[in-house]
Amino acid sequence: MAERERVSETHKAQRGSALEVLRVAVRLGLTSFGGPIAHLGYYREEYVIRRQWLDEKAYADLVALCQMLPGPASSQVGIAVGLIRAGLPGALAFWTGFTLPSALALMAFAYVLQGSQIKETEWIHGLLVVAVAVVAQAVWGMARTLAPDRPRATIAVLSAIVAVIWHSTLSQVLIIVSAGLIGWRFLPRDSDRGAAPLRIPVSRKAAWISWALFFGLLLLFPVLRQIASSRWMAILDSFYRTGSLVFGGGHVVLPLLEAEVVSPGWMTPDQFLAGYGAAQAVPGPLFTFASYLGTLISGWPGALLATAAIFFPSFLLIIGALPFWEWIRQRPGFQRALDGINAAVVGILLAALYDPLWTEAIRNPSDFGLALFGFAMLGIWKVPTWAVVLLCAAGGALLSLNG
Repeated sequence: MAERERVSETHKAQRGSALEVLRVAVRLGLTSFGGPIAHLGYYREEYVIRRQWLDEKAYADLVALCQMLPGPASSQVGIAVGLIRAGLPGALAFWTGFTLPSALALMAFAYVLQGSQIKETEWIHGLLVVAVAVVAQAVWGMARTLAPDRPRATIAVLSAIVAVIWHSTLSQVLIIVSAGLIGWRFLPRDSDRGAAPLRIPVSRKAAWISWALFFGLLLLFPVLRQIASSRWMAILDSFYRTGSLVFGGGHVVLPLLEAEVVSPGWMTPDQFLAGYGAAQAVPGPLFTFASYLGTLISGWPGALLATAAIFFPSFLLIIGALPFWEWIRQRPGFQRALDGINAAVVGILLAALYDPLWTEAIRNPSDFGLALFGFAMLGIWKVPTWAVVLLCAAGGALLSLNG
C-alpha cells in the first residue's frame, strides 16, 4: 500500500500544463546566463528545489542520460522535464520559452551589429560570476544527495579529476560509462532498489519512430541537398547534421558551425566571430547562435529554419530515449550502475565549475567576493535566482567603478 501511495504521489507531482511549463521556461530563458553547465544549476533550483517537479535522483538521471546523447545537453534536460510534466506540448513549451529570448536577441544582433566586435562589459562579467554561484550551489546540493558516502564520493572526485585533465568531445561519455561499470561492480547491493517511477507520456512505438526519423533524416538531407541544389536545403542539412552529431554541446558546436557556414562563403570569419561574441552576452542556449547565422544567410526565414533544424534532433533523441531509459532505471540490478553514473555527474559538474566557469569568471578578490555573495543569497537567504542574476550583474558594474 505504501508503495502504491508513493507511486500515486509521484505521478500527481508530475502533472501540469504546457502553459505552466512555458511560464517557467520564459523566466529561465531570460535569466540563465553562464552556459550549459550553469543552466543545469538553474534548472535544479527551479524544478527540483523550488517547484519539486522532480526529486534529486530523477533529475540527476535525466542529466546523465542527456550527457550521453549528442546535441545540447542542457536544452535536452529541459525538453525532457517539459515532456514529463505536460507531454509533447510541454516539451515544445519549454523549448519555445527557453530558446525564444536568446534567439530574438541574436537575430537583432545580426540585423543591427553585423561585422561589429561585441566586447565584454563589466555587467556581462557579473553574469559569469553569478553562474559560478549557481553551479557551486548545484554541486553542493547534488553531492549531499548523490555522493553521500565514501564509495560514491570517490567516484565523484575521480570523475572530476579526469574531466579537468582530459578535455575532449567524448570524455564525458566515457567518464559516465566507466562510472556506471564501477558502480555496478563495486557499490554495495543495498543500492539495488527501484527508482521512484517517472510518468513518461511516450509509448515505445513512438520512441522507435523517433529513432527511425533521427537516422533517416540524417541520411536523407545530404542526398536532397545534392539533388535540389537549394540554399534552403543546404541550411536544413548543415544545421540538422550539426545538432545530430556534436557531443558536449555548448562551445563544442562552434568549430562545426564555422566549417558549415564560413567555408561555403555564406559569411566572413569576422561576421562569424562577431556573432560568437554576441552569443556570450545573452542568456539561454548557445545553440541559438544558429539564429544569428541563419539571419545572416537568409534573413529571418533563414533564422527560423536554422534554429528549428539544429534543435529538432534533440526532440527526436529525447522522445526516442526516455521510454527505454525509464525501463532501464527501474531494473533493480541497474541501480548500482546508475548510482555510479550520478556520482560521476557530480564530478563532471565540479570540474566544469573550475574550468571553464571559475577560470573565466573569477579574475580577482572582488569577483570571488561577488560569487560568494551570490552563493549565500541562493543557499542561505533563498533569494530567487532571477533576483540574484540582476544583483550580481549590477554588482559587476559597480565593482568596475572602483577598478
